[in-house]
Amino acid sequence: MSPYIDFEPIGLRGECPEGNSLLDCARSLGVCLVNICGGVGNCGSCKVQILAGKVSEVTGKEREHITVNELSRGYRLACCVFPETNCKVFVPAESLAVKQRAQVEGREIHVDPDPAARMYLLDLAPPSFKDLRSDADRIADELRDRYDLTDLMFDYQLLRSLSDILRKNNWRVLVVVYQGEVIAVLPEGSKSLGVAVDLGTTKIAMYLMDLESGQTLSSKGLMNPQVAYGEDIMTRMTAAQTDSNLAEQFQSLIVDVFNETIAEMCRQCGQCLSQVVNMVVAGNTAMHHLFLGFPVWQLGRAPYVPEVASELDIKARDLGIRIAPGAYVHLLPNIAGYVGGDHVAMLLASNISTETGVILAIDVGTNTEICLSNRGIMSSLSTASGPAFEGAHLQHGMRAAPGAIERFQVIEGKNTYQTIDNLPAVGLCGSGILDVLAQLYQAGFVDRRGRFMEHPCIRGEGREKEYEIVPSQGNGAAITFSQRDIEQLQLAKGAIRTGIEVLLVRHGISASELDKIIIAGAFGTYLDVSSAITIGMLPELPVSRVFQVGNAAGIGAKLALISREKRDEAQYLARKVQYIELAGDPDFTSVFAKSLRLG
Repeated sequence: MSPYIDFEPIGLRGECPEGNSLLDCARSLGVCLVNICGGVGNCGSCKVQILAGKVSEVTGKEREHITVNELSRGYRLACCVFPETNCKVFVPAESLAVKQRAQVEGREIHVDPDPAARMYLLDLAPPSFKDLRSDADRIADELRDRYDLTDLMFDYQLLRSLSDILRKNNWRVLVVVYQGEVIAVLPEGSKSLGVAVDLGTTKIAMYLMDLESGQTLSSKGLMNPQVAYGEDIMTRMTAAQTDSNLAEQFQSLIVDVFNETIAEMCRQCGQCLSQVVNMVVAGNTAMHHLFLGFPVWQLGRAPYVPEVASELDIKARDLGIRIAPGAYVHLLPNIAGYVGGDHVAMLLASNISTETGVILAIDVGTNTEICLSNRGIMSSLSTASGPAFEGAHLQHGMRAAPGAIERFQVIEGKNTYQTIDNLPAVGLCGSGILDVLAQLYQAGFVDRRGRFMEHPCIRGEGREKEYEIVPSQGNGAAITFSQRDIEQLQLAKGAIRTGIEVLLVRHGISASELDKIIIAGAFGTYLDVSSAITIGMLPELPVSRVFQVGNAAGIGAKLALISREKRDEAQYLARKVQYIELAGDPDFTSVFAKSLRLG
C-alpha cells in the first residue's frame, strides 16, 4: 500500500505512489512548492520538515543546501525525499509558491487615539556646572513641569543607553511613557509604533500601527506554525504537558514568527524596531498560556481553570520579542478555560455591550466562542467545533489556499463551483464543504440524519458512499464528498448549534427573538449564510439579520492598542460576561443529539 502523506499547514493529504518523491506527491495533491531547478536538487528551494514517518536517506545535494542543525530537526529537500511509510510533512512559508488565505480585514471602528504608551516631545537644557542633575532626573523634571507626570520610573535597559541617546540628538527627543514608566527615548520626528495580534489556533493576524494617529501602517496574515504539531488545541495541550521540551518549542515558534513578521512589517514601512513601544495580543486561553510558557494541563481537566485570567503586562524582552528594549506586551484578559482574550477582543469590536436588543455573536474557528447579549445581560460559552471547517479530517478537505473550492452549487443537475484564485480545483475548503452539504441536502441526496440516499449520483456502500464533485483529470484523483465527511461536518455544525440552543434556553428566549447574529472569524467571513441555515448550523432567520464582520478579534486587539478607554472596556467585558461550561449543562447531551440533524 502506498504511503499516506499529510502536508501541513496546507491541510492537503493523500497517497504517494511508490517511486514518487515528496515533490511529485505534493504536485499531484495540489501543494505548490517552489522548485526553481525543476526538482533536481540544485536550487534548495523545496525545503520541508519531516515531522513523522520514515523516508529515504539524506543525499549529498541536500547537505549542500541544508545545515547540520536543520537536518537534525528533520529538514529535507522534497525533490530528494522518497517516503517509505506514512508521513507528516511541514511546509515552511518560504517553500510555498502560493500563499494561503489568512484574513486580517474586519469591520473597522473609529476611536480617537489615546494609547497607553504616550509620547512627549522634550527640548531639554543640557547639563552644566550650574545644573548637575542626572540625565534621568532631567527628563523626569521636564515631564513633571510640562505634562504633570510624577513618580516616574525608568526602564533598566533604557538607562543603559540613555546618555548616548540624549547627546546624539542634542537633547531634543521624544520620550515614551507607559503606565508611569519611561520605556523609550526616540529621535525627534520618530513615529511611536505598536503591534496588535490576533493569535488564533490555526491563523495569526498582525497589525503594525501608528499609535499617535491610529493608522494601520501594515498588516499580515499567516498560519500558526504550531499547526504542524496538532490541528486542534487539545492535541497541542496534551503534547505540551507530556513533553516540556515541546512546550518550550511551542512558545519559541510563536515568538520567532512574531519577531520575523514585526521586522518584515517595519522594513516595508521604513520604520525601526526600536520605535515599536507596545504590543497587544489576543488569543484563546490555551494559546495565551502556550505563548507565555504557562502550564496547560489544568485547562484540559475539569473544572478547566486557567492559571491567570486577568490582563497582563509583560516586558517584551522577557518573552524574547525584539522591539523597543523597554516595551511591554499587553495580554487581554481571559474569561475562562476555553473563552479567552480573543473572545473579549471580538466583543469589544462588535460593540455588543452597547446594543439594546437580543444579539448573538459567534466567532467561528477550531474552537468557536459564542456570546448572547439579552438586552445587556451577556453569557458566553465555547464549543469544540474542531478543525472540520479548516478542511481537516475530510478526504479531500484543505485549508483556504489557491485551488480550494470555496463555493458550490448543483444547477440543473450539474455541479458548478468556484475556486480560490480561479485555479484548477485541488480540494474543498470550509465554505465549500458547507455549500456541498447544503446543496446535497436540498437536492434530496442526503436525509435529515445526514445519510446518503439511494441515487444514481451516489456511489459506494455504507460509510464508503460518496458523491463526486470534480471527476478525475489526468493524474489527479477525483474530488469527492463522502459519508465520513458528512459525519465530521455534522459534529462541527452540531457543536455550534448546541452552543446557540443552550444560550437561548439559559436566557429563556427563542431563536425568533434574535434581532441580530454577528459572525466573526476568517471562516465566518466566507461561509454562505443560507447554506449555514439550510444545514441547521444557524437558526432559521432572515438572512438580513446576519452580519459577517471579518476578523473582529484582530480589530478588538487594535482598539485595545490605540485606546486606553477601549482597553478598560475590555476589562469590563471580561468581568461582565457570565461564563457557561457547555459540557456541564444538564441538557447538553440531548441538545447535541438533536443538533446533529440537518435542516
